[in-house]
Amino acid sequence: MDIDQVRTFLAVAAHGSFQEAANRVHVTQSTVSARIQGLEHYLNARLFVRNRSGATLTPAGRRFLRHAKTLVLTLEQARHDVGLPSRFRASITIGARIALWDGFLPLWAGRMREQAPDVSISSEIGFEDDLMRRIVEGTLDLALMYTPQHSAGLQVEHLFDETLVLVTSDPQRTELDDGYVYVNWGPTFYAQHSKVYPNLERPAQMANIGWLGLQLILSNGGTCFVPERIAASYVRAGCLHVAPESPRFLLPAYVVYPLESESPVLDAALSTLHAVVADRSPTDGGTSTECTPEPIAGFGHPLEQLHAPGLSPEIKRP
Repeated sequence: MDIDQVRTFLAVAAHGSFQEAANRVHVTQSTVSARIQGLEHYLNARLFVRNRSGATLTPAGRRFLRHAKTLVLTLEQARHDVGLPSRFRASITIGARIALWDGFLPLWAGRMREQAPDVSISSEIGFEDDLMRRIVEGTLDLALMYTPQHSAGLQVEHLFDETLVLVTSDPQRTELDDGYVYVNWGPTFYAQHSKVYPNLERPAQMANIGWLGLQLILSNGGTCFVPERIAASYVRAGCLHVAPESPRFLLPAYVVYPLESESPVLDAALSTLHAVVADRSPTDGGTSTECTPEPIAGFGHPLEQLHAPGLSPEIKRP
């Protein structure tokens, strides 16, 4: 088995077609077939069923899919680590929800660069399931999120509580009408939201990240719940307003990392993270001052959401 076989397998699984996979990996269809046959021979299992509609995974193929993704990610991480330029003594990879990158984690990255200029930092955006999977796999050193899952061998540490406030494009518009965008901040938010609005029907608009909710109401008017620190810059600029007498919801933010990490800079990264948290104020963090929707800048499709199995980790609060 070689990595080209694994990459080709992932391409076929993603597109459901040997021909489309050939286009994606820039080889002929016969090469794709040969690679898949070689992989099936190595694994002693049939991975795809081919028919007129394309190619579908067999049960064995579905089981191998998770391992194939891990193999590719591990190789990429190894190439990144081994190929580290001599001016860097170490590297660290951090992933987080996009809202935590808005004004908060860039401060951490800045301090890390000041205090440890010989450390290379890789910064990534993801959703909880993908972040947890990659922490378990070892391709992330730190992950920040709102709803950590549970897996043995991981430390889940409470960092701070976000305060979600209802922002509105019109200070006179405070009701959750058809202009309301429900942002999916996870089960903690859902439980609090349902308790305050028990009779609210399914909203006309829904978004999976706060950034998208903001873009919708900046463009079309309306309301949505976002962290107070992110809303602050829009409020200062007069773009949006905090709805008076609206409820406020607490959303805990956590950092997750392996209990046994091989990273030589993990402790320094955590110490710097705690320092940034200690220095922050509830309205620190928002960076936008534009009253018009922002263009999408390199944020692609939502990452795969795979559930990481395991036991409950210890959760501690500083």
